[in-house]
Amino acid sequence: MWFDFCTFQSNMKYVIFILFLFSYSILAQESVEASLVKKLNLDVETLVSVDNFGTTYYINNNVFNKQDVNTTITYNNLQLGNLYSANAFNPLKINLFYKDFNTIVILDNRLAEIFKIDFNTLDTYKNISHVSTGHDNTLWIFNQDLQKLELFDYKTRTTRAQTVPVQSTVLDLKSNYNYCWLLTKNYIYTYNYFGSLVKKTKNEGYTSLIENNENIILKKENTLLYLNKNSDSPRPIKTSNLLINQFFVTNETLYIYDNETLYQFQLKTN
Repeated sequence: MWFDFCTFQSNMKYVIFILFLFSYSILAQESVEASLVKKLNLDVETLVSVDNFGTTYYINNNVFNKQDVNTTITYNNLQLGNLYSANAFNPLKINLFYKDFNTIVILDNRLAEIFKIDFNTLDTYKNISHVSTGHDNTLWIFNQDLQKLELFDYKTRTTRAQTVPVQSTVLDLKSNYNYCWLLTKNYIYTYNYFGSLVKKTKNEGYTSLIENNENIILKKENTLLYLNKNSDSPRPIKTSNLLINQFFVTNETLYIYDNETLYQFQLKTN
């Protein structure tokens, strides 16, 4: 009996060890590798994005800047107060949101003003908290009085589509030409450009997100997770222990900014 018990213990230790190795292997496979390509010193207040050509968009002292290798051009509007957010997803139609004045300014690629929408003066007043770029001449806006996401046509100044009200605090809003992702305290909602809900995912402590080819990257505390559009299980992105103040993706390049250094990583999502 003693021999059998010892043999059993030995076999169990072996099985546990194999299961540990198997679990470790599965976890390792689930991680997304991020290889550091380069880093550079950068001193800006808010980094907005870096495009495929290396053009950098950022905010300093309430001034929006577009900087390439040779030149820097700027846009400033002191009358509208603080520049709350900027979106350069479409570099031909950059949108700037001045939250205190409930106003959005659309700029062309030379940062010339082409549209200004003052939501205080519309026939139907809209109190906006978040803004993101839509297709054609539209913006995704979150109407915090109605607790609804709206697809707003800024040329005709009409709402093309709207969602049903959401029941929790909105944390972030991102979009591309086809879809919009609304991050709330309780859920991540994915909508198509008709305003129809196509996916709803529980928020497991995420505080911000970005979009990349209809996949999303989520921030949780000081870590990033990659959520494939065809999956409900986010995968951790393996980066060094960096302070993540801002992050975004251009194609498969992940940028992380810690307020002093801009790190550029190549993602391996397959």
